[in-house]
Amino acid sequence: MKGFFLRRLAVVIPTVIGAVTLVFFFLHMIPGDPVEVMLGETAQQADKERLRQELGLNQPLYVQYGRFMAGIVQGDLGGSYFYRRPVVQVIAERVPATVELALAAFIVAGLIAIPLGIIAAMREGTAVDNAAVLFSLVGVSLPNFWLGPLLIILFSIKLGWFPVSGRAGVASLVLPAITLGAAFAAILSRMTRASLLERLGEDYLMVARAKGLPEWKVILKHALRNALIPIITVMGLQIGALLSGAIITENVFSWPGIGTLLINAIEARDYPLVQGCILFISLSYVLVNLLTDLFYGWADPRIRLKG
Repeated sequence: MKGFFLRRLAVVIPTVIGAVTLVFFFLHMIPGDPVEVMLGETAQQADKERLRQELGLNQPLYVQYGRFMAGIVQGDLGGSYFYRRPVVQVIAERVPATVELALAAFIVAGLIAIPLGIIAAMREGTAVDNAAVLFSLVGVSLPNFWLGPLLIILFSIKLGWFPVSGRAGVASLVLPAITLGAAFAAILSRMTRASLLERLGEDYLMVARAKGLPEWKVILKHALRNALIPIITVMGLQIGALLSGAIITENVFSWPGIGTLLINAIEARDYPLVQGCILFISLSYVLVNLLTDLFYGWADPRIRLKG
């Protein structure tokens, strides 16, 4: 298992370096000058040049890139142009809100999708199965930027059950979690159903039934365990997607997380902060995929031998 982990870890490092490098150069290609955003277009040219020199923006791009990568190795992401504070501190303040939203969306999706997928597989071809398939199609088709405002209009403005925006307790978490988890629940329920249907006709399930095991134990202990690989794949990929998809949802609900911070940093041309946010999202994504690979090894030991 240790060798399997090290081989997967060796893939993570170049992936993160590649993502950060692309973001750095693409970000500097975006039109707009952070100095003019900070001082205004009417500022004196001497003031602009002095600030540009203080921020190191007057240096060649390859020098700025080298300084940025050296800072990452040392755990220093630089200082935010807008907040005038270390990027690490600014991001650290926003991480709990994003993690809270992603976990809530993950729990909501799991509580809905996995039972629904199991029931649909056990009732294949019935009205329950058709309803589950319809739910997955509708859930995948609803974009966050449309579903979020719709939920706000219905449950916040019309009914007054939940806050419109902000982060002020459990009530304010409900609508963003549903918005973010809807598409995930749809995909996960469909994958659970399809994966479980492939296992329900296997001989080992007939043997388990012949031994007198109750049907719920046959499904949950034997069929579902062997159907976990594709389900884990979807869950691992979607957890990373929850973090990146939270950018839209956080802005719709004014949720004070990494997504809202990233959009504000892009608008302010705050290069170090944008790079720090993207680095956090990239690391989260590859870390989740690394954990997914480890779950593969737990669910099916043969993967450890092949990997």
